Amino acid sequence: MTVDTIVVAEHMWDGISPEVRGHTEVLISDGRIVACEGRADRPAGARIVELGEATLLPGLIDCHVHCVSGMTSSARSALESLPVLRTLLDNGFTTVRDLGCYTPEPVTLELRRAVEAGEIRGPRMLVAPRLISGRGGHGDQTSEVAACACEIGALADGTDEIVRAVREQVRQGADWIKFAGSGGFSTSVDDPATAGYRQIEMDALVEAARDFGLPTACHALSDTGVRRAAMAGVSTIEHATLADAGTLRLLAGRRIPVVPTQYPITVFTDRLDDESFWADKPGNVREQVRRHADALRAGLGRIARSNVEIAFGSDAGTFDHADNWREFPTLVRSGLSPSRALQAATTVAARVLRRPDLGRIEPGVPADIIAVPESPLRDIDALGHVEFVMQAGIVRRGPGSDAPRAAGA
Repeated sequence: MTVDTIVVAEHMWDGISPEVRGHTEVLISDGRIVACEGRADRPAGARIVELGEATLLPGLIDCHVHCVSGMTSSARSALESLPVLRTLLDNGFTTVRDLGCYTPEPVTLELRRAVEAGEIRGPRMLVAPRLISGRGGHGDQTSEVAACACEIGALADGTDEIVRAVREQVRQGADWIKFAGSGGFSTSVDDPATAGYRQIEMDALVEAARDFGLPTACHALSDTGVRRAAMAGVSTIEHATLADAGTLRLLAGRRIPVVPTQYPITVFTDRLDDESFWADKPGNVREQVRRHADALRAGLGRIARSNVEIAFGSDAGTFDHADNWREFPTLVRSGLSPSRALQAATTVAARVLRRPDLGRIEPGVPADIIAVPESPLRDIDALGHVEFVMQAGIVRRGPGSDAPRAAGA
């Protein structure tokens, strides 16, 4: 028999209203919100979770993470991902979109299934299994492995290979298809100012995904890469930092959201002269960042000032997952209001990921609720101090935590 739960706090932001509400009681039954009122009915036997002066928020959504890092075996990668998933959930992120890994097998798809089945503890996952890339492009990791006897990455050149690569991921069970529309910073043969695919290739990729009803995410920093992806009708642009104002207007006009992942950019540009930071990183990456640093810094504010729809994405996995919340203050420093930054990780992210039932606190939706000590609309850094996490009606962190936990908890 399911026990109803009532979460009580003195403040609440529902993901929709412009203001934080006062005393709120949220009634949850069978994993869904039944009522959200100043005082909710209290069914007999209901469990009461008192959170005092805390502010309730919808569960957060990170649209750009990498839960599996490196190129180790699939088994080891899966094991190493378990604390990553716990960390993201403890940070208040009840849903994430994982945008690819380099393991031999599609590990993230198995992690998604295990989370859905309750076998491991973590955010619900939407998955793009691997980054489709041209040879010599951002997703080609072959040159980074000494004496490599085979290609590393989901590599495809020309429209026929690209369509085949999309269909292979469809067969595996992908939720999204991701591809490299420009270079980046991670390999010795790469550069963020380059374009990843010709227009005809991007068109073929997006069309092939659309034939199966799948959305597409394009890694693109360069203006050319972003513009070509927009013309192809991509679903989201990841990064877009070197896109000019005209290209951002094109994205806004075509209603293509940007996931700007600004925190990792500032991590690299702010530490160019920190020798200890670069000690364990390839020297070419530092030189790439130095060469483009001024343009990258300018791009952060240009995106914030534009009219593009911004969805929250941290690119966690390129840095410690525990710091993914730091994307919030980075966006605010770039020029977003706290409310726009918060909406980027709730209602906007939910719409972008085609899950409009998420990112809000209202009757009928899954009970994804978190709590922080004070309103992030006043102090965005409050999002770094999550005290309570409920996911689909199950308390994962804080008062009233449900036990036993799934494996990996």
